[in-house]
Amino acid sequence: MKTSKLAKVIRLDHPQFWLLIIGSGLISIQLTLGWRAGNSNLFSTSFLSWAAISFIIWEKRDNLSLESGILPSFLGFSLIWIALLKSASMTSFGGFLYALPFIFGLGLALIASGFRGLNQYIGELITLFFINIPKLLPEWVISKLTLLTAKLSAFILWYMGFEVTLSGINVYLPNGSIEVLSGCSGLELISQMLGLAILFLLIFPQNWQQKILVPIVAAAVGFIVNAGRVALMAIIVTKDNMDAFDYWHTGNGSLLFSIISVLIFGLFCWFLIGRNESGNKNSRLS
Repeated sequence: MKTSKLAKVIRLDHPQFWLLIIGSGLISIQLTLGWRAGNSNLFSTSFLSWAAISFIIWEKRDNLSLESGILPSFLGFSLIWIALLKSASMTSFGGFLYALPFIFGLGLALIASGFRGLNQYIGELITLFFINIPKLLPEWVISKLTLLTAKLSAFILWYMGFEVTLSGINVYLPNGSIEVLSGCSGLELISQMLGLAILFLLIFPQNWQQKILVPIVAAAVGFIVNAGRVALMAIIVTKDNMDAFDYWHTGNGSLLFSIISVLIFGLFCWFLIGRNESGNKNSRLS
């Protein structure tokens, strides 16, 4: 049965086949651009989001309405071609690279299902939109978040027994200090976690209380873990080890904190699923 379904998808005259080819190509291009730009956070977030979205779309493929008109298809192809041409002519991607997943996703959804069918992909498009959040928020919001990050990092250091002084976004230790800039505000990690929260709610439907709780927990995990990363970098500065600082600041070490955040949030989701299953068993028994 599974083999016949797969054969149906890969038929050359079937629209699903061409959508699969186009989607795979766009995902590959976006991930390659993120890798070439040296943006490890964007690459890891995009890879995780695309993988989860691809799984969700594949699971509900038989229930999707794949009917589009000339206008939405033209608009979808135009969005994709403009994005491709712009990315091919740019030497520095900047914020455009963050918007690329959403543009590709929206264009592909229009080609596949038209305007009326966009509601089938609302959750997936919101997830891709969250990748772009760090470049869309106004500066004052990022400044407030940066200040909160500095405060929490100073509190973590104080709780660990360090003599720490906080002045605005500057964290002072006896043998060194750091300035928490907007890049270390944790906004990227928070947006990544919120995207994962939406994906979790799409795959595992929850009640309305849990729909509120899950994004709050996701954002809190991202914020706290990032503050712990900033505190670690402050400790490294006091040791006068700039190689280690660069590793944890912009190198592969920064990815470890993304992994830690995902694991913590994954444990929370696992607990939530287990609790719901046990509640359903108890209700059936009663």
